[in-house]
Amino acid sequence: MTFDAEAAARDFPLIEGGKNVYLDNAATTQKPAVVLDAVRRYYETTNANVHRAAHALSDAATQAFESARADVARWINANSTAEVVWTRGTTEGINLVAHSYGGSVLGPGDRVLITELEHHSNIVPWQIVCAQTGADLAAAKVTADGRIDIDDFEAKLDGATKIVAFGHVSNALGTVNPVRDLVARARAAGAVTVVDGAQAMAHFHVDVQDFDCDFYAFSGHKMYAPTGIGALYGRETLLEAMPPWQAGGEMIEEVTIEATTYARLPFKFEAGTPNIAGAIGLGAAVGYLEGIDTEELAAHEDHLLRTATSRLSQVEGVRILGTAPDKGPVLSFLMQGAHPHDVGTLLDQQGIAVRTGHHCAMPLMRRLGVPGTVRASFALYNSLTDVERLIAGVHKTRSFL
Repeated sequence: MTFDAEAAARDFPLIEGGKNVYLDNAATTQKPAVVLDAVRRYYETTNANVHRAAHALSDAATQAFESARADVARWINANSTAEVVWTRGTTEGINLVAHSYGGSVLGPGDRVLITELEHHSNIVPWQIVCAQTGADLAAAKVTADGRIDIDDFEAKLDGATKIVAFGHVSNALGTVNPVRDLVARARAAGAVTVVDGAQAMAHFHVDVQDFDCDFYAFSGHKMYAPTGIGALYGRETLLEAMPPWQAGGEMIEEVTIEATTYARLPFKFEAGTPNIAGAIGLGAAVGYLEGIDTEELAAHEDHLLRTATSRLSQVEGVRILGTAPDKGPVLSFLMQGAHPHDVGTLLDQQGIAVRTGHHCAMPLMRRLGVPGTVRASFALYNSLTDVERLIAGVHKTRSFL
């Protein structure tokens, strides 16, 4: 059996019929009809606030909202729904851990270890909390082909390291990091691990218990769900000990003027009215992904990546960045004598959507000595026809330049 991308494309209204060659999936994915229907159905039939009222609409909304949490917990193999905290996305999840956990345990002489591969959302929160607590921030180097330098990682991982944070898959280069190995090394050094899973959830099966990580953050919009919704997995014992990050309604048990007791997990970390429709949409996206053979999908996307890489490397003047042996479906490249933005604009004029710039990974771009790249990223609805159109578009762009 092989994955049928053309059939999958028919599930996505914006993709169906080949109207668009959409290769900006690392930025955000398109939404299948089943997700759009779930969000619309909530607003049309079930719109009410959750957890707060005794009326039937609120009960129905609460059941749908919590059912989606159960879907996510099952999908990532969390121990319970108490370990799944709704967030606005990966960025908020990492900020929550940095400020609640990091702000509680870090102090002068402690270290947070990240890598040069990271997205800004896995750099800046740690810079802020380190500045607030007096801890140090270190970054493991990246090799020329886009992998974490394990020797440098180990050299910077010692008894002072309290937190290790890294991405599962690089959004800029597609490098798939050895999560189990990195977690095991961090655990052996006594450090807590935080994994940025934004670029992995749409492509691989994620099992947080198998990874043995302490925290895993991801965004719905990268995995065919709405924007503004995501989740943070946290080991229950750690979440229990952490103070709330934001305060207000929903996250309380009892409030007096003098003191407050907080709600049980996961609600302690969910202040205010949540993105109910977004959570329901994320649950629907999980249901959609559960209907897909993960191995077939991975093979399909890998075939697209390898074909595009091979064909693009034959174009005169094109340089491919990120050649690690284990990659997700992300292809970054430069065209000699042309700025990435100019290349992206000319491809767009041919109906091909790619991303250009530093991809919120400026330290990595500096490490590679480039201002940015052109990035084509693939998803389940992309086909070899899309790859052919990309290659033809690059050839035509080169002729213009």
